[in-house]
Amino acid sequence: MINLVLFLNSFLSYLLLMAVIVALCGIAIFIGIKLRKRKNSQLEAGEITEASESNS
Repeated sequence: MINLVLFLNSFLSYLLLMAVIVALCGIAIFIGIKLRKRKNSQLEAGEITEASESNS
């Protein structure tokens, strides 16, 4: 019985560690997508201003 309790304790410990790692990965992916979209919009705005300046 003690061995089962020890096993469940270590199993839940690793499960909690995995949940924390998955959450951190999710946050990192969300931040990366947000930053990339912001950079794409800045590049697109720069191309529009360059195109309008070259046409003038």
